[in-house]
Amino acid sequence: MPDWQPAAYKDYRWIVADPELLGGKLAVRGTRLAVSLILECLAGGMSLEEINDSFDCAFPPEALPEVLKVASELTGSFHVAA
Repeated sequence: MPDWQPAAYKDYRWIVADPELLGGKLAVRGTRLAVSLILECLAGGMSLEEINDSFDCAFPPEALPEVLKVASELTGSFHVAA
């Protein structure tokens, strides 16, 4: 399948969601890196350089604003009853 491209998530450029890639988890286009993995790394105190080094330079730093934006959207959509 050389022409296969994962489906874009909403109208994001860097975020994709496709059942053929990571079981449909949100991922960074052109990688096999889940958005949740990048967020875990950042929450753990890793820098972008450390993330890139850890995953063989697979994480495009241009994707970071979209990773954070989609995380903000998703966390903003849940409501907890008081």
